[in-house]
Amino acid sequence: QLRLVESGGGLVQPGESLRLSCAASVLMLEDYNIAWFRQAPGKDREGVLYLTRDGDTGYADSVKGRFTISRDNAKNTVYLQMHSLKPEDTAVYYCACDMLEWGLAPEYDYWGQGTQVTVSS
Repeated sequence: QLRLVESGGGLVQPGESLRLSCAASVLMLEDYNIAWFRQAPGKDREGVLYLTRDGDTGYADSVKGRFTISRDNAKNTVYLQMHSLKPEDTAVYYCACDMLEWGLAPEYDYWGQGTQVTVSS
């Protein structure tokens, strides 16, 4: 059964960095478009950034210059590197993948269970 499993969330102080991982079983992530989404309490799920299987990337304005996405095909894992974290980055972060869909809209077929990121002093 296809699974995406996020890890790496936690509590950090403003200005610090954190790296999230999304490991896939069954499917080969290199064949899919990948995205990271987040959902804060009381808010809709929002797209953070994406990486297509062709290597194109896109970012939400709120994270440009601070977050990057990368993929390790040998480990079948996608990473979200976050720098200069702010309290408003606090949310549950989800990875998602799809063979056809790409971009920052939450229309992907496969989702992980999410990992909590809390930015607070």
